Amino acid sequence: IIWAFIQPVITVLVYWFVFEVGFRGGSDSLPVPFVLYLVAGIIPWFFFQDGLTGGTNSLLEYSYLVKKVVFQIDMLPVVKMISALFTHLFFVAFTIVLFICMGYMPDWYALQVVYYSFCMILFATGLVYATSAVTVFFRDMKEVVGILLQIGMWVTPIMWNFETMVQIPGWAITVLKLNPMYYIVSGYRNALINHIGFWEDMGLTVYFWVVTAVILFLGTTVFKRLRPHFADVL
Repeated sequence: IIWAFIQPVITVLVYWFVFEVGFRGGSDSLPVPFVLYLVAGIIPWFFFQDGLTGGTNSLLEYSYLVKKVVFQIDMLPVVKMISALFTHLFFVAFTIVLFICMGYMPDWYALQVVYYSFCMILFATGLVYATSAVTVFFRDMKEVVGILLQIGMWVTPIMWNFETMVQIPGWAITVLKLNPMYYIVSGYRNALINHIGFWEDMGLTVYFWVVTAVILFLGTTVFKRLRPHFADVL
Protein backbone atom coordinates (compact mmCIF):
# COMPACT_ATOMS: atom_id res chain seq x y z
CA ILE A 1 0.00 0.00 0.00
CA ILE A 2 2.82 2.39 0.89
CA TRP A 3 4.55 1.84 -2.45
CA ALA A 4 1.31 2.71 -4.25
CA PHE A 5 1.75 6.25 -2.91
CA ILE A 6 5.54 6.57 -2.89
CA GLN A 7 6.10 5.67 -6.54
CA PRO A 8 3.80 8.37 -8.02
CA VAL A 9 5.32 11.02 -5.74
CA ILE A 10 8.84 10.10 -6.84
CA THR A 11 7.72 10.16 -10.48
CA VAL A 12 6.28 13.66 -10.11
CA LEU A 13 9.49 14.91 -8.47
CA VAL A 14 11.65 13.44 -11.23
CA TYR A 15 9.55 14.96 -14.03
CA TRP A 16 9.43 18.29 -12.23
CA PHE A 17 13.22 18.36 -11.88
CA VAL A 18 13.85 17.36 -15.51
CA PHE A 19 11.36 19.71 -17.16
CA GLU A 20 11.38 22.68 -14.79
CA VAL A 21 14.94 22.75 -13.52
CA GLY A 22 16.64 21.04 -16.43
CA PHE A 23 14.84 22.00 -19.64
CA ARG A 24 12.64 24.91 -18.55
CA GLY A 25 10.71 24.15 -21.74
CA GLY A 26 8.17 26.94 -22.05
CA SER A 27 7.10 26.86 -18.41
CA ASP A 28 7.19 30.67 -18.29
CA SER A 29 4.07 30.73 -20.50
CA LEU A 30 2.01 28.76 -17.97
CA PRO A 31 -0.55 30.49 -15.72
CA VAL A 32 0.71 28.58 -12.65
CA PRO A 33 4.06 27.15 -11.52
CA PHE A 34 5.10 24.15 -13.58
CA VAL A 35 4.79 21.75 -10.64
CA LEU A 36 1.06 22.56 -10.35
CA TYR A 37 0.59 22.21 -14.10
CA LEU A 38 2.37 18.87 -14.01
CA VAL A 39 0.50 17.46 -11.01
CA ALA A 40 -2.92 18.47 -12.37
CA GLY A 41 -2.24 16.53 -15.56
CA ILE A 42 -0.34 13.52 -14.27
CA ILE A 43 -2.74 12.57 -11.44
CA PRO A 44 -5.50 11.38 -13.82
CA TRP A 45 -2.89 9.57 -15.91
CA PHE A 46 -1.68 7.66 -12.83
CA PHE A 47 -5.21 6.38 -12.28
CA PHE A 48 -5.65 5.44 -15.93
CA GLN A 49 -2.30 3.66 -16.02
CA ASP A 50 -2.81 1.76 -12.75
CA GLY A 51 -6.38 0.79 -13.57
CA LEU A 52 -5.58 -0.38 -17.10
CA THR A 53 -2.46 -2.30 -16.09
CA GLY A 54 -4.08 -3.97 -13.09
CA GLY A 55 -7.33 -4.69 -14.90
CA THR A 56 -5.55 -6.22 -17.89
CA ASN A 57 -3.86 -8.78 -15.64
CA SER A 58 -6.83 -9.34 -13.32
CA LEU A 59 -8.11 -12.59 -14.84
CA LEU A 60 -4.64 -14.11 -14.77
CA GLU A 61 -3.97 -12.91 -11.25
CA TYR A 62 -7.25 -14.32 -9.93
CA SER A 63 -7.38 -17.36 -12.20
CA TYR A 64 -8.41 -19.55 -9.24
CA LEU A 65 -11.60 -17.49 -8.97
CA VAL A 66 -12.29 -17.59 -12.71
CA LYS A 67 -12.48 -21.38 -12.51
CA LYS A 68 -15.23 -21.22 -9.90
CA VAL A 69 -18.63 -21.49 -11.56
CA VAL A 70 -20.43 -19.52 -8.86
CA PHE A 71 -18.07 -16.53 -8.97
CA GLN A 72 -19.09 -13.43 -10.91
CA ILE A 73 -15.87 -12.92 -12.87
CA ASP A 74 -17.19 -9.74 -14.49
CA MET A 75 -16.25 -7.99 -11.25
CA LEU A 76 -12.52 -8.80 -11.37
CA PRO A 77 -11.49 -6.01 -13.81
CA VAL A 78 -13.78 -3.59 -11.93
CA VAL A 79 -12.14 -4.49 -8.60
CA LYS A 80 -8.79 -3.34 -9.97
CA MET A 81 -10.38 -0.08 -11.14
CA ILE A 82 -11.83 0.51 -7.67
CA SER A 83 -8.45 -0.18 -6.09
CA ALA A 84 -6.81 2.40 -8.37
CA LEU A 85 -9.64 4.84 -7.58
CA PHE A 86 -8.83 4.90 -3.86
CA THR A 87 -5.25 5.89 -4.62
CA HIS A 88 -6.52 8.45 -7.11
CA LEU A 89 -8.80 10.09 -4.53
CA PHE A 90 -5.84 10.50 -2.18
CA PHE A 91 -3.80 12.24 -4.86
CA VAL A 92 -6.69 14.48 -5.87
CA ALA A 93 -6.88 15.64 -2.25
CA PHE A 94 -3.09 16.04 -2.21
CA THR A 95 -3.26 18.13 -5.40
CA ILE A 96 -5.91 20.46 -3.99
CA VAL A 97 -3.88 20.94 -0.78
CA LEU A 98 -0.78 21.66 -2.89
CA PHE A 99 -2.68 24.32 -4.88
CA ILE A 100 -3.87 25.94 -1.64
CA CYS A 101 -0.39 25.89 -0.09
CA MET A 102 1.03 27.65 -3.16
CA GLY A 103 -1.64 30.35 -3.03
CA TYR A 104 -4.05 29.09 -5.70
CA MET A 105 -7.45 28.61 -4.11
CA PRO A 106 -9.73 26.25 -6.05
CA ASP A 107 -13.19 27.57 -6.83
CA TRP A 108 -16.43 25.83 -7.75
CA TYR A 109 -14.94 24.86 -11.12
CA ALA A 110 -12.80 22.36 -9.19
CA LEU A 111 -15.95 20.27 -8.61
CA GLN A 112 -15.61 19.20 -12.25
CA VAL A 113 -12.85 16.85 -11.10
CA VAL A 114 -15.67 14.52 -10.03
CA TYR A 115 -17.14 14.66 -13.54
CA TYR A 116 -13.82 14.03 -15.25
CA SER A 117 -13.04 11.17 -12.85
CA PHE A 118 -16.35 9.58 -13.82
CA CYS A 119 -15.47 10.04 -17.51
CA MET A 120 -12.12 8.36 -16.97
CA ILE A 121 -13.61 5.43 -15.05
CA LEU A 122 -16.05 4.60 -17.86
CA PHE A 123 -13.44 5.02 -20.58
CA ALA A 124 -10.87 2.87 -18.75
CA THR A 125 -13.47 0.22 -17.84
CA GLY A 126 -14.35 -0.32 -21.49
CA LEU A 127 -10.68 -0.80 -22.34
CA VAL A 128 -10.05 -3.07 -19.36
CA TYR A 129 -12.88 -5.44 -20.23
CA ALA A 130 -11.40 -5.92 -23.70
CA THR A 131 -7.73 -6.20 -22.70
CA SER A 132 -8.37 -8.51 -19.73
CA ALA A 133 -10.37 -10.90 -21.90
CA VAL A 134 -7.79 -10.94 -24.69
CA THR A 135 -4.93 -11.45 -22.22
CA VAL A 136 -6.31 -14.85 -21.25
CA PHE A 137 -5.68 -16.07 -24.83
CA PHE A 138 -2.80 -13.77 -25.79
CA ARG A 139 -0.50 -13.38 -22.77
CA ASP A 140 1.65 -10.76 -24.47
CA MET A 141 -1.29 -8.34 -24.37
CA LYS A 142 -0.01 -6.96 -21.05
CA GLU A 143 3.28 -6.08 -22.77
CA VAL A 144 1.41 -4.40 -25.62
CA VAL A 145 -0.63 -2.40 -23.10
CA GLY A 146 2.58 -1.33 -21.34
CA ILE A 147 4.07 -0.06 -24.60
CA LEU A 148 0.87 1.77 -25.59
CA LEU A 149 0.74 3.42 -22.15
CA GLN A 150 4.31 4.57 -22.55
CA ILE A 151 3.53 6.10 -25.93
CA GLY A 152 0.24 7.51 -24.69
CA MET A 153 1.90 9.37 -21.86
CA TRP A 154 3.95 11.41 -24.32
CA VAL A 155 1.25 12.06 -26.93
CA THR A 156 -1.02 13.30 -24.13
CA PRO A 157 -0.07 16.82 -22.94
CA ILE A 158 1.00 15.82 -19.43
CA MET A 159 4.55 17.16 -19.21
CA TRP A 160 4.09 19.66 -21.98
CA ASN A 161 1.48 21.84 -23.66
CA PHE A 162 1.45 21.35 -27.42
CA GLU A 163 -0.41 24.63 -27.92
CA THR A 164 2.09 26.94 -26.16
CA MET A 165 5.28 25.06 -25.23
CA VAL A 166 6.14 23.65 -28.64
CA GLN A 167 5.57 24.62 -32.24
CA ILE A 168 3.71 21.92 -34.19
CA PRO A 169 1.31 22.20 -37.15
CA GLY A 170 -2.36 22.84 -36.51
CA TRP A 171 -3.41 19.56 -38.10
CA ALA A 172 -1.13 17.67 -35.69
CA ILE A 173 -2.78 19.40 -32.73
CA THR A 174 -6.19 18.34 -34.04
CA VAL A 175 -5.01 14.71 -34.32
CA LEU A 176 -3.55 14.74 -30.80
CA LYS A 177 -6.85 16.06 -29.44
CA LEU A 178 -8.59 12.93 -30.77
CA ASN A 179 -6.92 11.04 -27.91
CA PRO A 180 -9.72 10.65 -25.29
CA MET A 181 -7.18 11.13 -22.49
CA TYR A 182 -6.55 14.64 -23.83
CA TYR A 183 -10.11 15.50 -22.89
CA ILE A 184 -9.62 14.20 -19.35
CA VAL A 185 -6.15 15.62 -18.69
CA SER A 186 -7.05 19.04 -20.08
CA GLY A 187 -10.32 18.80 -18.15
CA TYR A 188 -8.49 18.42 -14.84
CA ARG A 189 -6.41 21.47 -15.70
CA ASN A 190 -9.47 23.42 -16.76
CA ALA A 191 -11.09 22.57 -13.43
CA LEU A 192 -8.10 23.44 -11.26
CA ILE A 193 -6.14 26.02 -13.27
CA ASN A 194 -7.98 27.58 -16.19
CA HIS A 195 -11.47 27.70 -14.57
CA ILE A 196 -13.26 26.55 -17.72
CA GLY A 197 -16.41 24.44 -17.71
CA PHE A 198 -16.70 21.26 -19.77
CA TRP A 199 -19.85 22.68 -21.39
CA GLU A 200 -17.79 25.44 -23.00
CA ASP A 201 -16.39 22.97 -25.55
CA MET A 202 -19.40 20.84 -26.39
CA GLY A 203 -17.83 19.53 -29.59
CA LEU A 204 -15.00 17.82 -27.72
CA THR A 205 -17.36 16.70 -24.95
CA VAL A 206 -19.74 15.02 -27.40
CA TYR A 207 -16.81 13.41 -29.22
CA PHE A 208 -15.43 11.98 -25.98
CA TRP A 209 -18.75 10.47 -24.91
CA VAL A 210 -19.36 8.93 -28.34
CA VAL A 211 -15.89 7.33 -28.31
CA THR A 212 -16.34 6.17 -24.71
CA ALA A 213 -19.75 4.64 -25.45
CA VAL A 214 -18.31 2.74 -28.43
CA ILE A 215 -15.32 1.47 -26.44
CA LEU A 216 -17.52 0.45 -23.51
CA PHE A 217 -19.86 -1.43 -25.82
CA LEU A 218 -17.04 -3.17 -27.69
CA GLY A 219 -15.16 -3.98 -24.48
CA THR A 220 -18.13 -5.58 -22.75
CA THR A 221 -19.09 -7.44 -25.94
CA VAL A 222 -15.60 -8.94 -26.31
CA PHE A 223 -15.59 -9.93 -22.63
CA LYS A 224 -18.98 -11.65 -22.85
CA ARG A 225 -18.07 -13.50 -26.04
CA LEU A 226 -14.81 -14.85 -24.60
CA ARG A 227 -15.98 -15.44 -21.02
CA PRO A 228 -17.26 -19.03 -21.56
CA HIS A 229 -13.74 -20.10 -22.58
CA PHE A 230 -11.79 -18.47 -19.72
CA ALA A 231 -11.85 -21.46 -17.36
CA ASP A 232 -10.76 -23.90 -20.09
CA VAL A 233 -7.77 -21.80 -21.15
CA LEU A 234 -6.67 -20.92 -17.62
